[in-house]
Amino acid sequence: MLTSTYIHIPGIGKTVEQKIWINGIRTWTDFLNDPDPIPISQSKKEMISAGIVLSEEKMHARDSAFFARALPSSEHWRAFRSFADSVAYVDIETTGLSPSSSKITVVGIYDGKQARAYVRGIDLDEIVDILPKYKYLVTFNGARFDLPFIKKEFPQITFDQLHADLMYPLRRIGHTGGLKKIEHKLGITRSDATDGMDGFEAVRLWKAHERGDEHALDLLLEYNREDIVNLETIIDLTLPEFIRNTLSKCDRVQHR
Repeated sequence: MLTSTYIHIPGIGKTVEQKIWINGIRTWTDFLNDPDPIPISQSKKEMISAGIVLSEEKMHARDSAFFARALPSSEHWRAFRSFADSVAYVDIETTGLSPSSSKITVVGIYDGKQARAYVRGIDLDEIVDILPKYKYLVTFNGARFDLPFIKKEFPQITFDQLHADLMYPLRRIGHTGGLKKIEHKLGITRSDATDGMDGFEAVRLWKAHERGDEHALDLLLEYNREDIVNLETIIDLTLPEFIRNTLSKCDRVQHR
């Protein structure tokens, strides 16, 4: 989807992007080969061509920060396939809902192969070196919850990479509610031990761990592991629908 995207080019909005798509030009290569059918000014065509050349250079250089700056945050999902080889699915557990009065207990990171939990009092500060290594982050409600919590506790982490907060594109295709509700709707199941658990139970488990319950931490880490692993399943299942929903808008415009 990234190589069909034009809204990251300065001066180009969704209206122009839809005009490009409506005229059968979906990829950067298509545009460079034949921009003539598009009913926009020659100066705008030249602006887009220059933007495509720069974008191709940045993509080949694996410069995710460029696209993170250039794309609207709500459209970062478009770059997923281009940077999926350097993705971190991230989810945190906390003692409460406010970064100002609560603290992180667990940060789970899954790279598509290995899931790892970083735990307060053990190795939580290692995420300062770990998270910046990834070019792409995937969360659910991370823009409002996970990343602000991490930034509050570890302000040295810049978060300059691409970030797909799946909550928003999922809403656009009709999947509303919390992560567990959406998992259920998509047919994603959890283990018997964690089925039905939520964030409040995660807080209770941490408190039990602090009181010396060894089993409580194991269960909390399993709950967190399923959160991050399931994010991969969700984006695999729904990304094609994100793309169809976005491209179909230009078809609806064309048939008005």
